[in-house]
Amino acid sequence: MSWLSDWWNAVELWIAQLPFPAQFAVVIAVLLPVCAGGAWLIDRAVDLVGNKVNRSAEPDPGDCD
Repeated sequence: MSWLSDWWNAVELWIAQLPFPAQFAVVIAVLLPVCAGGAWLIDRAVDLVGNKVNRSAEPDPGDCD
């Protein structure tokens, strides 16, 4: 696992040596998709759990067909 530590240290050093606007752009380019994907996964998981927990034979009174 030392290769992973060496790789991470190299990436960290590379980012730390960039000017601030470039650091910001790199962090946003990485974090935005990661956070959006994580939020999507959490939303899907909550929907699935909510659907399993809230299975009832009666229709929702707020449901107007």
